[in-house]
Amino acid sequence: MNATVTSSALVGVEPRPVKVEAHIGGAKGFVVVGLPDAAVREAKERVRAAFASSSIAFPRQRVVVNLSPADLPKVGSAYDLPIALGVLAAAHPKYRGITDVVALGELGLDGSIKAVRGGLGAALVAKELDKRCLLPLASAAETAGRGDLGVEAVRSLSHAVAVALGDQPGDPVDPAGQSEVYVPDIAEVRGQPLARRALEIAAAGGHHLLLVGPPGAGKTMLARALPGLLPPLEDDEAHQVALAWAAAGLYRPEATLPPFRSPHHSASLAALIGGGSGVPVPGEAVLAHRGVLFLDELGEFPPQLLDALRAPLEDGSVVVARKGATVEFPCRAQVVAATNPCPCGFQGDRQDGCDCGSVAIARYRRRFSGPLLDRLDVQIRVPRLRMSELTGPPGEASVLVRQRITIARQRQRTLRGRLNRDLRRGDLDVLAWTPAADRALLEAAERNLLTGRGWDRIRKIARTIADLADVDVVDRAHIEEAVKLRDAKL
Repeated sequence: MNATVTSSALVGVEPRPVKVEAHIGGAKGFVVVGLPDAAVREAKERVRAAFASSSIAFPRQRVVVNLSPADLPKVGSAYDLPIALGVLAAAHPKYRGITDVVALGELGLDGSIKAVRGGLGAALVAKELDKRCLLPLASAAETAGRGDLGVEAVRSLSHAVAVALGDQPGDPVDPAGQSEVYVPDIAEVRGQPLARRALEIAAAGGHHLLLVGPPGAGKTMLARALPGLLPPLEDDEAHQVALAWAAAGLYRPEATLPPFRSPHHSASLAALIGGGSGVPVPGEAVLAHRGVLFLDELGEFPPQLLDALRAPLEDGSVVVARKGATVEFPCRAQVVAATNPCPCGFQGDRQDGCDCGSVAIARYRRRFSGPLLDRLDVQIRVPRLRMSELTGPPGEASVLVRQRITIARQRQRTLRGRLNRDLRRGDLDVLAWTPAADRALLEAAERNLLTGRGWDRIRKIARTIADLADVDVVDRAHIEEAVKLRDAKL
């Protein structure tokens, strides 16, 4: 007897259907084939115990389960539930109706169904195949708010069988218990007019940002306020982010808020970019897709870790190769980096003096590679605040700044089809510039010895400044402000 139940696998952030084919016949035994890892092979013991705990007779003949396509690595315990349903349908004709579903879930020895990663991917596969999707309650929460996905939460093997047969309803899918993410309002940032302006320009054009300043100047608060300045994610963007998080086994209740990730400087390369044994999983840079990747204390990150970010910053994607699997993750994140100017943090400070010495400062600054710094569009100094600034009135609120940023981004997409950060050199060459702007740009190039990339970065920033001002032609004032926004001199 044969039966087939559909499951799913995430390859990168792409959900793919997996057919769980069960065959009953011949001598005793239980074999799982189709490139399973150790956790999948162990499913036979969990399935046996779950059958016994659910008062379901396990077949006495040989059971062969094939996970197709056989060349796609299968990892984890998520195939327990579809294997159990397939075996049940193959062994007992009265259960043949349970195969018309997409299922995912780990079985407990008592027959309970435990959460696994990839719930959203399974639901999308079910939608594509026009089938219902059975998921553990916690995994089904990934799909909350998506009424177009036919997801039914199940709590045990017996419950899953009854739901698949249509005898019982699934449990309601509810994201309850998920905490909301706190995003500081930029009004909480006192003083710092240059930094606030730089943050607005960076947000409007999607530009990467470097903040250099002493401890306590407000660099971290500025960075954490950035998601509140960005427009809400559109449906397709939110979908991309949700899939990236689902691939890492995470769920985002605030679906339209741009993500904010802040990895510690002790993170490994796999944790930052992506990797792991077996099928690679996303790293922090991927989880920040369509949002903000904040690198606090940039000088403490190992140089090789920072250099690994150079290609993703340019390409908007990360390719991770492992034995048997090479996947590409989306990685179009806006990088905000913060660092002290020297080991003690007070070099150039107007109150405390720096006692690091030139050798220590030179050694510290060698940690920042030139190619990486060249890719950070906006680079400014954030000075220590005076007491009069700390006790002064709050600045403009995030909601007001976000309105200007949203209008500027809409203008960019309408006129040029993409954010200014993503403009190519050919796009920049055909934009309108006044003769005065051209002269200002040449003067800046001669004075600052700009690289080719730096030349383009200034032109992109100037175009964003003009978009915020709602003008079509870049003028000298826009170039001059753009030059000042790349003047941190780290």
